[in-house]
Amino acid sequence: MTTAQRARKILAVLKKTHPDAKCALNHRSPLQLLVATILSAQTTDIMVNRITPVLFQRYPTPQALADARARDVERIIKPTGFFRQKTKAITHMSRSLLERFGGRVPLTMEDLITLEGVGRKTANVVLNTAFGEPTIAVDTHIFRVANRTGIAPGKDVETVEQKLMKLVPEEFRHDAHHWLILHGRYTCIARTPQCWNCMIADLCEYKAKMPMPLKAV
Repeated sequence: MTTAQRARKILAVLKKTHPDAKCALNHRSPLQLLVATILSAQTTDIMVNRITPVLFQRYPTPQALADARARDVERIIKPTGFFRQKTKAITHMSRSLLERFGGRVPLTMEDLITLEGVGRKTANVVLNTAFGEPTIAVDTHIFRVANRTGIAPGKDVETVEQKLMKLVPEEFRHDAHHWLILHGRYTCIARTPQCWNCMIADLCEYKAKMPMPLKAV
């Protein structure tokens, strides 16, 4: 079986396992998704979803965020961690939207990554979820799954992204990263992957597969 054939089988299984998979960050606009994705760095989507309703109610537009006092924003987003850096990122990003893009979230990778706090992963999340583009946002979960399964090994996220974009069939490309994220989050976890409970174990090339833990007696 070729890598491409194996990848197709893996994605078909994950699609069946997670048929309703979608972005876990609550949002009502491309701007809200962009801000939420920046805030999601080094924290959980659950934590971000707890604070964004307050943030977006108080600062509903790029202009409001651009004009916000740093200490007021910091107070709201502090639970997400790295709150000073994140405050700087979302306020500077909002100013750039106003100055260079008429207050609208840009539609291309090239423009998105020029914004403060926006790398390829964040840009791909926005392009995929807000604008329907068939992109793959490689986070730590996807990076781990791609390497362990052997379908898209790479030493950095951009290499993994490029390989996945070439390998993933077009019919799966829009939703593939949602399925892979959930698999990495709940089954192929970082320290102790649940290989004994993995629906794609027979298609995975991970050599250090974990056996089922013994029950205490």
